[in-house]
Amino acid sequence: MPEKKNGEGYEAPVFVPWESLRVWIFETRGVTQYGVQQQYGMGIGYVLPGTNQWVKTEFMTPALPLALAEWEALRGYMEYEINTLDEIQSPLSIREEGDPPWEGAHTIRNAHRRLHRRRRNGEVGWCYTLGWYLYHLLTFWTLPGYLAELETWLLRRSGTKSLPPEMVEWSKPLPKEQWAKPSEELVRLSEEVRRIRQRDPQQSIEEVFAEAYRNQEVVA
Repeated sequence: MPEKKNGEGYEAPVFVPWESLRVWIFETRGVTQYGVQQQYGMGIGYVLPGTNQWVKTEFMTPALPLALAEWEALRGYMEYEINTLDEIQSPLSIREEGDPPWEGAHTIRNAHRRLHRRRRNGEVGWCYTLGWYLYHLLTFWTLPGYLAELETWLLRRSGTKSLPPEMVEWSKPLPKEQWAKPSEELVRLSEEVRRIRQRDPQQSIEEVFAEAYRNQEVVA
């Protein structure tokens, strides 16, 4: 992660091999004046190359499965070569193929088309349809979507300026012959995870990983 150095410029970003990352899920429990409270989160860390310094960051999530889902999203992009949301888009989502990866006026229009499609198919009745229109009329139809698009545009405009040139250069696509090859252990674990998920799609992701590690005799 680039950081300001002496108030000016950026330190050079550190790039580490994907498989050298260490990721953990944590759960904490404490007693306050409001009773026993639990917190969940995920951490990512690595050893700074050429030193013995351990660098890590942690962030909180509302629940343990969501912490695992955060990791699954990262792992999907790195291990399954997912490059766009279109490749993993849920058929139940209001985002359609080719849409920008953020919500806006287009998602409201998609929801409008989906409502009429569901009405024609008999999935919803007139009461649901009327309620949908009343809600969106009270929220000024597509105005919230346009406001979301304006906020996204402002964030993207301000965020791209802060990227150091090293990160811009590193992010450029590499020819396929220069792609890094995953280790045999990673390939085996990934195949085992896919096999277990296909066998029982309803199984929780933590149980899937625990079983995959046991079957492959890998110690986390």
